[in-house]
Amino acid sequence: MPKAELHLHLEGSVQAATLIELDPSLDPDQIAAHTAYTDFAGFLKAYVWVNRLLRSPEHYALAARRLFESLQAQGVVYAEVTLSAGVVLWKGQDLEAVYNALYRETLRAPFPVHWILDAVRQFGPEAAVPVVEFAAAHRGRGVIGFGIGGDEVRGPARDFAGIFDRARKAGLRLTCHAGETDGPESVAAALDIGAERIGHGIAAATDPALSRRLRELDVPLEVCLSSNLRTGVVPSLDAHPLRRLFDSGVAIVLNTDDPALFDCSLESEYALAASRFGFAESELRHLAENSLRYAFAPRGALSSS
Repeated sequence: MPKAELHLHLEGSVQAATLIELDPSLDPDQIAAHTAYTDFAGFLKAYVWVNRLLRSPEHYALAARRLFESLQAQGVVYAEVTLSAGVVLWKGQDLEAVYNALYRETLRAPFPVHWILDAVRQFGPEAAVPVVEFAAAHRGRGVIGFGIGGDEVRGPARDFAGIFDRARKAGLRLTCHAGETDGPESVAAALDIGAERIGHGIAAATDPALSRRLRELDVPLEVCLSSNLRTGVVPSLDAHPLRRLFDSGVAIVLNTDDPALFDCSLESEYALAASRFGFAESELRHLAENSLRYAFAPRGALSSS
C-alpha cells in the first residue's frame, strides 16, 4: 500500500544499531537506559541524549541513510522529514554543513524526500528567526516547510504569528505541533497563525466546533498513536480519539513521530489502526491516500514514486 510519512523527526528515528555505528563505545544496555522514560518530560530528555550523539554532519547523514532504508522497506514512497534545526544551532553546530550532508543523502534516497526545519518553541520566537531564514534560503534545495515543536505550553503558538507570516511569505509550507500536551485552544491557535497541518492535534476531539473548523479548512491531523501512548498523552490506546476524529470527518494522516524512541514503525501504526480501532481495509487505504494528498510537495513531484 503506497504511503507517505509526513510527521517524522530524524533525530527520533535513530535506532540503537545506528547509534552504535555512530559511537562503537556504546552498548545496547546503555542505550536502553538513556532512552527509557515514563512521561513526556522524560521523553524529551531521551530525545536530547540521542541528539547529543549526532556530533558531525556525517553522523546526521548516516542517520538519514538508515532511515530511508527503513522507510523503503515499509512501502513508503515519499517522506517529509523534520530536522530539529533549532537544536542543531543550540548545540553550536554548523547548520549549513549538517544540511549539506543531509541533502546529499536526499539525492541518493530511493524515493522523493523533502525536509521540514523545526524551531524549538520554548526557546522563543527570536531563536526561530535563524531557522526560518535558513529554511527560506534552502527552499529550492530540498527544504519544503517550517514548523515548531517542543513544549507547546511554554511556547504558545500565538507567540510565533510573526515567524509563521515570515515563513509563509518566503514560500515555506507550515506545520505546527499542537493539541498534544495542551488542550484544543492550542490547536485553534495553530490554525490562527496559519498552520496547514497539525502535528498530533488529538485534543481537537474534545471540541466539536474545532473539529468542524478543521474540516472546513481541510487541515489534517498528523496522528501518531504509539507516540501518544508512550509519552502518556493518552492513558491507553482505548482512550485514544483516533476513531472519533476519523468518524467525525477530520482528515487524518498516520505517522510515527520518533519511531526509534517509541518502538514503532509506519507499518505498525497502520496495524494498530486495524487491530485496535477497527479500521477496515478501505479505511486504511483512505489513510494512505491522505498521506499523499496532504503532502506539501505538489502531487506531480511524487510521480517518481
